[in-house]
Amino acid sequence: MNLRRIIAVWAAKIIEKISVHIFHRHGVTWAGKVALRICPPILKELAEQVKKGIFVVCGTNGKTTTNNMLCAALEAEGFRVVCNHTGSNMLNGVAAAFALAADFSGKLNADYACIEIDEASTRRVFPFFKPDYMVLTNLFRDQLDRYGEIDITMNILKESMQSAPDMKVIVNGDDALSAFLAMDSGNPFITYGISEKVLDDKDSHEIREGRFCKKCGAELHYRFYHYSQLGDYACTSCDFRRPDIDFNAFDIEIGDSLSFSVENKRLSADYKGFYNVYNILAAYSAVRADGLQAEHFNDMLKRFNPENGRMEEFTINGTKTVLNLAKNPAGFNQNISAVMQDKTLKDVVILINDNAQDGTDVSWLWDVDFDRFRGANINSITVSGIRCYDMGLRLKYVDIASMAEPDVEKAICERLENGCKNLYVLVNYTALYSTRDVLKKLEGKR
Repeated sequence: MNLRRIIAVWAAKIIEKISVHIFHRHGVTWAGKVALRICPPILKELAEQVKKGIFVVCGTNGKTTTNNMLCAALEAEGFRVVCNHTGSNMLNGVAAAFALAADFSGKLNADYACIEIDEASTRRVFPFFKPDYMVLTNLFRDQLDRYGEIDITMNILKESMQSAPDMKVIVNGDDALSAFLAMDSGNPFITYGISEKVLDDKDSHEIREGRFCKKCGAELHYRFYHYSQLGDYACTSCDFRRPDIDFNAFDIEIGDSLSFSVENKRLSADYKGFYNVYNILAAYSAVRADGLQAEHFNDMLKRFNPENGRMEEFTINGTKTVLNLAKNPAGFNQNISAVMQDKTLKDVVILINDNAQDGTDVSWLWDVDFDRFRGANINSITVSGIRCYDMGLRLKYVDIASMAEPDVEKAICERLENGCKNLYVLVNYTALYSTRDVLKKLEGKR
């Protein structure tokens, strides 16, 4: 079996190199698929070689940034870490992360593994290994035609959690759905959250998924919201409420950068977007949950580049260009908030596809507060992608003018030539890597 594992590792590495250097594609999924075909137990065998612990990161939004940040934080403490950095988070992508990290003798030299896993894929991955920790970021409505209602996702996660009863869950206590799931699973858990009101959301029209108690069905009362259903809640009928918070963020400052305090540390990062407070706090809580002191966490934040289209910055012919993923109502509303934090004049390109991985139902666009763009000092909005005309219609209904250009490279180039030198490109899932490739090409060309 060791020979088969060696062959599988070699095959995965060759496929990944060919995909990147010859076909200029991300070959991680194929690498993992071939590795599993050659050596079906490869994931189990390599996971058993991780010396200290395996973290998995699940949740609707923030998985990739949180997972990569957690990996960087552990590396900053001097550890060797396996990580699926590209966000390939189904079984093949997870297998590829381990296979590509192994040496050519089929052995893995790693202290930790940080593995982002698609929620629906946990039931396929967990039979191969039982994680030591699960970071649960949030649960929002996402791709109804693929996942169904949130209850289906919660049931899958509960089943997976209970299959690993010793796994400690590091849960966002501000999300009533995630907190209930952690409590209901029977797994040990610790919480992170924000106990003070930070934003005034009186004009928000966001869809609140967690309005009713999962324990008894009564309405939840919120003392305040942060965004979507995240906030300070308590059931109006039973004893379910926001749990006590183990890692509490306070004295939060947001703007062109953000900072907050947790325990006895002041953490600072040069990122936009209030949601990044949660991403940073989740990664910090995970490091501390394993008993580490996180002495170099701030140093990591200074060096950390989210990349992979998560507020990733490019400079193209003098134009600052920011690429960010926006794949569901909660995430898009936070994208809009991040754009609004930039008070200067800006152009925006919005790209919407409806491929299978995106979800073929784009009715979620009507749950996004696009009317907030009117107060964001917008120079122009260009809609692009397969469903650009649906996006344009959505903007028309809130009296926001837009230009349509289905080809994203043409849309970006037009704004680079005739825009205001400050460009935001917001894309849903299948457009992410192709748009990133366009931006990297343009950045290198000019």
